[in-house]
Amino acid sequence: MITFILNDEIIHTDKPQGTALLDFIRDDASLPGTKIGCREGDCGACTLLEGTLKDGQVNYKSIVSCLTPLGNAHGKHIVTLEGINMKKLSPIQQAMVDNAATQCGFCTPGFIMSFTGHAMSHEKVNTKGAIDAVSGNICRCTGYKSIERAAEAIAEAMQNKNLEQPVKWLVEQNYLPDYFLKIPGWLQEIDSPKIEFNNEHMIMGGGTDLMVQKHDKMAESSLNHFYLKEDLKKISVEGNRVTIGAACTANDIASNDQMQLFFPEIKKHFKLISSEPIRNTATVAGNIMNASPIGDLSIFFLALNSKIVLNDTKHKRELALKDFFLDYKKTAIKEGEYIEAIVFEKPVKSLFVNYEKVSKRTHLDIASVTSAMKIITEDDLIKECSISAGGVKAIPLFLNKTSEYLTGQKLSPGVIQKANEIMQTEISPISDVRGTSDYKRLLLKQILFAHFMELFPEQVAKEKFLG
Repeated sequence: MITFILNDEIIHTDKPQGTALLDFIRDDASLPGTKIGCREGDCGACTLLEGTLKDGQVNYKSIVSCLTPLGNAHGKHIVTLEGINMKKLSPIQQAMVDNAATQCGFCTPGFIMSFTGHAMSHEKVNTKGAIDAVSGNICRCTGYKSIERAAEAIAEAMQNKNLEQPVKWLVEQNYLPDYFLKIPGWLQEIDSPKIEFNNEHMIMGGGTDLMVQKHDKMAESSLNHFYLKEDLKKISVEGNRVTIGAACTANDIASNDQMQLFFPEIKKHFKLISSEPIRNTATVAGNIMNASPIGDLSIFFLALNSKIVLNDTKHKRELALKDFFLDYKKTAIKEGEYIEAIVFEKPVKSLFVNYEKVSKRTHLDIASVTSAMKIITEDDLIKECSISAGGVKAIPLFLNKTSEYLTGQKLSPGVIQKANEIMQTEISPISDVRGTSDYKRLLLKQILFAHFMELFPEQVAKEKFLG
């Protein structure tokens, strides 16, 4: 039995766990404010909020309901547009009206829910943050400028938001109905799900891949809901080893204090990965298991020389991530195993990491070519270097020869030019809708230069690569 709170009502349902939350909301709960759009997590028309109880407070984030399996809603507070409506428009809804930020109106509920989710966060609201919050929402009518003005008005109105208790403050300021104050108590009464791995059931993380690829099959399958498995949602540092649980999402990783300490630019880097609602639900293990040649998280963690912990409930084994990918969509996982965690060596102070992605759109797009680089230097000597690349072979690629060549070299444009020559022998891109083979080779060359220019602008200026 799946139990969750939908707006201000406790729901008990025995519908199949793989049913899309979107379908339950519209067909079973008769709440039509959540719209059916692309069903691939791209348009944002079905955006709603997911609240999770932690330390007595409910933390909310935006998600796309078309890719959320119903089972993942267990123990959560799910909020649709109807759940924030009051007798008068909220200040967020009014800002959309005042700035003519809606025309046909189909996309409007999604924008309002994304803006509201940002308002409910523990972060200070500013115009850039509000605009980033709607990175997963598409509007075909307005040209976005009116929506940007609404974002600016929302940010201006929320300068005094209580960052410690944002939901309480929003209720007091008539942004939210007062039933939100009762939600923590209601969620405490819902028993946590008991999730034990069953080899006969398909593993479900955030659903952002499987619900696109196998929507109909998911609706009829029994699932292992690892997205709800608390022991797989931890990030820990023990000794010189960092462990990230398999169910951690992209935003869990990017917002973690330790990860920000190790990688100060990680939030900026991860902004290049899909959109806010997808980053809120897409898990690291799901991205790795998808084995896409352009899997963003796979590329990032390959550059860190990461290992994955595989578990079959009886034994565990560790495998280098670069050895996990065998061929297109084929991995070294054995029957009965699942990914439990990803681990890497705790970064030292002299370590730098850069991540680059080239796609037709800066945000909410699949990469043509992507790459990450980890490097440790002492003066101008490269003591250690490892580089990964995506979109240039059938698998997420660790550039062994290029990394080996760079290690021990003096940092100079000539060395980097030679590294590119070696790199070109390691890749075999194909021509497809995201670019020709020659174009992808050129992109990866430029990205290699960009890694060094970003991390070492004084030693490796762009002018030295021109001519």
